[in-house]
Amino acid sequence: MCKQLSNYIREKIIISDEVMEKVLSFFKFVQVKKNEILISPGETCQRIYFVDKGCLRIFFLTAGGTEATRHFAFENQFATALVSFITNETSKEFVQAVEDTNLSYISQNDFYSLLQIVPQWEKLYRHYLEYAYVTNTNRLMSFITLDATARYRQLLAQNPSIVMRLPNKMVASYLNISQETLSRLKSKA
Repeated sequence: MCKQLSNYIREKIIISDEVMEKVLSFFKFVQVKKNEILISPGETCQRIYFVDKGCLRIFFLTAGGTEATRHFAFENQFATALVSFITNETSKEFVQAVEDTNLSYISQNDFYSLLQIVPQWEKLYRHYLEYAYVTNTNRLMSFITLDATARYRQLLAQNPSIVMRLPNKMVASYLNISQETLSRLKSKA
C-alpha cells in the first residue's frame, strides 16, 4: 500500500525519504466492497482517496434521476468529490467503489496541513488539479464536438480499461449514451 503511493508521489515531486515518511504518516488505509458509497450528495467531502487496487466512480443524478458518470479512478490515481473537498460545501456527487477496492486516504485537514509543512506537496496538488481540469475540459469538449461513435473510439484509444473492466451501464453513463447505443458500438468494433 505505502509503496504504491510512495512511488506515485516520487513520480510527481522530488522528496527526501524523511519527508516521504512524514507524508505517508498522514494517510490511512481502508478496504471497501464493490458498490459501497464513500460520499453521497448532501455530505461534505472530507477525504481524498488514492486507489491502490480497484476502481472508484464519481457520478451524479440528472434531473430525471438517471446516473451520469463524471470520472473513473483506477489504480495509482487520486479521486474525490473535488468541488466539495475544495469549497467545503455539500457534495452534489457520489463517490462509489465499483469493484472491491483498496484505498489510501487523507483527511481534508491533514491534506491542507501538508500544504503548509511540505512545500513540495503544493506541486503534487497542482498536478492533480491540472489533471482534473484537463480531463473535465476534454470530456466536455467531446460531448459538444463528437458523436457517440467518436466518443466511444476515443475512450477505447485513451482508456480501454473502462470498457474492459466495467459494466455497460456505467460505460454508457460515462459516454452519455444509452446502453443500447453502446451495445451497437461494441458490436461494430
